[in-house]
Amino acid sequence: MPDAGPPPPSTAYLEHVAAETDVRRRAVEGVRAPDELFAGAPDGLRDVVDRAVEGLGPELTEIVTTLHAHPETAFEEHDSARLLTDVLARHGVRAEAGAFDVGTAFRAEIGGDGPTVAICAEYDALPEIGHACGHNVIAAAGVGAFLALQPALAAAGAPAGRVVLLGTPAEEGHSGKEVLARRGAFDDVDAAIMVHPYPADVADQVWLGRRLLTWTFTGRSAHASAQPFMGRNALDAATLAYQGIGLLRQQMPPSDRVHATIMEGGTRPSVITERAVVRLYARSKYPDTLKDLSRRLDDLARGAALMTGTEVRIDWDDGAHPSLPVRTNQALTRRWVAAQRRRGRDVLPGGVVSETLAASTDFGNVSFRVPGMHPLIQVSDPGVALHTPGFAAAAGGPRAVTAADDGAAGLALTALDYLCDPGLRDAVAAEFAAAGGPIDVPAYFD
Repeated sequence: MPDAGPPPPSTAYLEHVAAETDVRRRAVEGVRAPDELFAGAPDGLRDVVDRAVEGLGPELTEIVTTLHAHPETAFEEHDSARLLTDVLARHGVRAEAGAFDVGTAFRAEIGGDGPTVAICAEYDALPEIGHACGHNVIAAAGVGAFLALQPALAAAGAPAGRVVLLGTPAEEGHSGKEVLARRGAFDDVDAAIMVHPYPADVADQVWLGRRLLTWTFTGRSAHASAQPFMGRNALDAATLAYQGIGLLRQQMPPSDRVHATIMEGGTRPSVITERAVVRLYARSKYPDTLKDLSRRLDDLARGAALMTGTEVRIDWDDGAHPSLPVRTNQALTRRWVAAQRRRGRDVLPGGVVSETLAASTDFGNVSFRVPGMHPLIQVSDPGVALHTPGFAAAAGGPRAVTAADDGAAGLALTALDYLCDPGLRDAVAAEFAAAGGPIDVPAYFD
């Protein structure tokens, strides 16, 4: 009989998560009320946005489908960025290509003096699996929101403020937004917004902070049979460290994550391994718990080296930058929810979808510099995980096109409310200050 492969893992936990999510969903039905705390933008300007998004539909579909068919990975998104800036040019908007000395970034702005909102547009894909995180939808929604705001700001008469569209490459594994931020991309911005595709419509979901880590263990080679006592085995150190991660998990907060792989572990069984390399991701729900997890992993690697008589070099973030957790500004997010109801979507509040279903994003770094929101918009059936072939297929389908339209309207209306309503701006700023205000992201882990 042909080999059937390893037995599939149990789906019991995911089934429990789905059932619990459904219970929480039902519990909040009929309780969620529209955000009536702030007037937001005049209804006439909202109507301008709706009409503009409707007119942009074919171009947003073009963005979704073209990027999906031609995925480009981090810092290689040349055609993707060009497509987006070409769409802007059709509408008379000049975008600065290669903004902030990042070849595949771009920047455009509309409006005049006053408060400034940045809309972030991602468009990088994953290696081998393409747009399995749906950044093609993010790009379409961001560009669509920006262009829909163009006639709305013109109709407002007196300058309501300024909108900046930032093309932000290399979210996957490279923290491209942090690269842009360190070069001033958010220095003149009062708030930043974006939307991410997901298996559900969710106002606020947990996004873990993430750091990359490489341990390089160095020992001494020797003949594994004739003189093993003359060697110091780097693979032993890597193995001990790997086992140490498993033991550490018993004492980690439940929201922490550590996953690792041994990249190098020797070349011949007859030779004591002189060099072994372990690569890890470390994730945590809060900046300070991520810092604590980092310290514990440092100690673990040094302990493994001490036990085996080897040396270890610890390289954090490998030339990239850490990603902090997302700090959601609820005042902004409530306006997103109101805008999505206008589109016929019923958005779940935070806490309904289990926070164990958590990934990471470099937008977290932005959200600790300025007030930000990062809601989720449904493009797939529930239970289809990000970074899977199933989600990649969904990100190119009809629901993705609809999500791009609805996402564009939601972002545009949220930005318009912020620009038109001083009370909302004050609430956004007060919430950000109460959460701790900005932090020095580059120096945080030093």
